[in-house]
Amino acid sequence: MGDISKDINSKFPDTKVKALINIIYTANWINNKQNEFFKPFGISPQQFNILRILRGAGEAINVQTIKARMLERSPNATRLMDKLCAKDLINRLPCPGDRRVVHIEITKQGLDLLEDIAKDFNEDLLENLTKEEATQLSDLLDKIR
Repeated sequence: MGDISKDINSKFPDTKVKALINIIYTANWINNKQNEFFKPFGISPQQFNILRILRGAGEAINVQTIKARMLERSPNATRLMDKLCAKDLINRLPCPGDRRVVHIEITKQGLDLLEDIAKDFNEDLLENLTKEEATQLSDLLDKIR
């Protein structure tokens, strides 16, 4: 089991500072693992999140709704969707009632990619936690926010 003090060779003035540094360090560790996992699929974790949002919506939804549902609020969500569109993973649909609004839908190719990812998505980043510990962790993170 890791120890943040040893991992970054540092001492902390108190346990709250240690906990905060550990959250940041662990978030970066998870982010790096996700980047490595998604690289062979040609997408980023943020693009994966957009595809999952669209699949879950079950219909075309507007860009603002996608941005609001993203795990990582991204100012470059439009650019992320541009890249997904260029890869034919999503389609942009003009809104008939309002030219300023664009709806986004996932394509068959996008759905197929999500299915392929699900087949390989076997790395459990929380494998060292029991279900009870995972619940406790989630509750504590909710409490912080």
